[in-house]
Amino acid sequence: MTTAAVVEPLTVETVELTGPDATAVSDLLEMLPATAPFAWIRHGDGLVGWGEAARLQVSGPDRFARAVRWWRHLRSTAVVSDAVGLPGCGPVVFGSFAFADGPTPSTLVLPRVVLGRRAGRTWLTTVGGGSTMVPPLRRHVRSAPYRVEISDGALTAEQWRRAVAEAIDRIRAGELSKVVLARDLFARADGPVDVRHVLHALADAYPQCFTFTVDGLVGATPELLIRRFGAAVASRVLAGTVWRSDDAGEADAELAARLWDSTKEREEHAYAAHSAADALRPHCSNLTVPDAPAVLALPNVVHLATEVTGTLSSGASALELAGLLHPTAAVCGTPAASAAAVIAELEGMDRGRYAGPVGWMDATGDGEWGIALRCAQVEGDQLRLFAGCGIVAGSDPDVELAETAAKFLAVRDTLDAVDVDSACLS
Repeated sequence: MTTAAVVEPLTVETVELTGPDATAVSDLLEMLPATAPFAWIRHGDGLVGWGEAARLQVSGPDRFARAVRWWRHLRSTAVVSDAVGLPGCGPVVFGSFAFADGPTPSTLVLPRVVLGRRAGRTWLTTVGGGSTMVPPLRRHVRSAPYRVEISDGALTAEQWRRAVAEAIDRIRAGELSKVVLARDLFARADGPVDVRHVLHALADAYPQCFTFTVDGLVGATPELLIRRFGAAVASRVLAGTVWRSDDAGEADAELAARLWDSTKEREEHAYAAHSAADALRPHCSNLTVPDAPAVLALPNVVHLATEVTGTLSSGASALELAGLLHPTAAVCGTPAASAAAVIAELEGMDRGRYAGPVGWMDATGDGEWGIALRCAQVEGDQLRLFAGCGIVAGSDPDVELAETAAKFLAVRDTLDAVDVDSACLS
């Protein structure tokens, strides 16, 4: 399936904002209007956008290739004036891709207006055709959070625990080495949910993550699938997790020690790091993979992390690389085909765009694509929250269930939420 909409000819202008103009947009998220916002923010820098100059919806196993061709054609026909020249200037497309090869649509959107900040510089990009007018830049007031009731998703907590136990049995029987199983929760608010409220709360709580929203999918992912700036590429792989219990009082060093001492967590991480490196290696003249992972500490969990870096030799764009990397062992498993089959059989749900690539790309092919984790799909007054865990032979179903509860808290804590069923997070 492919649907596309575009107003042509497109004229694109990027100008630098300085002095009072730059100060006025010091908080990029404050500039987002309520209607169809886009965002990719980390430590306050990044990109926000709104309006719509062009859109593509595409599905199926060749969704990445068709999206790349569409963007290549669109950028080749645009008339561009770029006075800044940093990654993220000129025409920029935001995107979010389905996890699976089925009919769930993936989306690319070229906003009418993009505000960006990087390396101490701030810029404004406008996209127009004909007499399109850009509204004055101003701060927008976001809606207050609504009361939200959360209930079980496709599987109850106990049903999901049993699915994990079944996956462990299959791994121990030699069918596969690792599988990532996810679960969802449903939520209903007493009014339409303003994704900007969730964005602000996530950006404040998780500044070291990539806070994003594309077409109602909103989250803060700690995992960078790929960054391409010129010939420099990087991928931050996360797998292996411990979480902070309310009464444990463990310091980061103690939590890190638990990770390092866990054969299960180190095994899970190794599969993910190797899968990313193997996908990138054919496209790089050199690739650096650390001998041992580092530790990334977040407010709710601590992860093992490996930063894979390299020099691009193939000329592939950021989106092309994202398509080659997806799905990594960090969100699917290994071998990938066997893990995908187990996911389809045991999860009992369509992941939608959860665990798929999310991010942006500019006309030069530079861009950043993360993995849509710690996120929710927002539609009106309804939300669908997601969390998943890597399962290996040494996994314990009760421990994995507790890990999903810790990961749900990223989005859950942004809401005034109560459980309809007290077991849904146990």
